[in-house]
Amino acid sequence: MRSRTGQHKGNDTERISKPMFSIIITTRNRAQLLKRALDSLILQTENDWEAIVVDDGSTDDTYTQILSRLRSCPKMEYIWKPHSGPVRSKNYGINVSTGKFVTFLDSDDEYHPVHLESRKEFLIENPSVSFLYGGVKIIGNQYVPDKDNPSVRIHLSDCVIGGSFIIEREVLISLNGFRDIILGSDSDFFSRAKKAQINMAETEVPTYIYHRENQDSLTNQSYLKVTEPY
Repeated sequence: MRSRTGQHKGNDTERISKPMFSIIITTRNRAQLLKRALDSLILQTENDWEAIVVDDGSTDDTYTQILSRLRSCPKMEYIWKPHSGPVRSKNYGINVSTGKFVTFLDSDDEYHPVHLESRKEFLIENPSVSFLYGGVKIIGNQYVPDKDNPSVRIHLSDCVIGGSFIIEREVLISLNGFRDIILGSDSDFFSRAKKAQINMAETEVPTYIYHRENQDSLTNQSYLKVTEPY
C-alpha cells in the first residue's frame, strides 16, 4: 500500500520493475461505489499492474473506508489532493504512473476478473498497437445526450468509453494527456490520437463493466460519465 497527501504515508516499498499496466482511478465522495471497483481489481487474474487512486478532495472519509483494501493489496497507491476536477486528477495519476500502458477504472464501474488478462493477451499478440479501446458491458441506461447536441440522445455504442482506453504511457505523455475541457475530454483525446496516426485497435471482448443503473451515480447525471468520469 502507498498513500500520499503531498507525501508518502504508511508503508512504502520500491517498485523493482515497471508493471505492464498502470490503472488510474479518480474519485470524489464515492467511497461506497469505489469499494466495488477496487474489489474487481483485487480479483483480477492478471497480476502485472499497479493502481493509483487519485482522490480529488473527497470529504466522505474515503481513505478510511477503503483502508483495508489498500492494506491487503500493495499494488494500490492512494493519493489525496485538493479538488481540481476529474480531468486534472486523471492527468495527475498519469504523471505519477510507471506502467508501460496506462488504463482507467471509473470509481462507479468495475472490471470482469479476466479484463486485464484479456487485454494483455491482445497487446502481446499485436505488439504494434499503442492504443486499445472498446469491449464494454453496459448495465442500465444505454442512451446519453450527444455532446455536440444535448437535445439528441445517442446509443453508447456510438460513443468512445474512456474507461476502456489502454494507452502506451509514452503516447499519453507525447500528446500531453487529456485536455481540461468542459465536456468530451475522452473523445477529444481519441480524435487527437487518430490525427497523430497512433496505431489503434478495438476489442469486442466485453470485460469493462460500465454501470449506468444507479440514480445517484455520475453515470445518470447527464453525460458527464462518458466525457469526464470519476
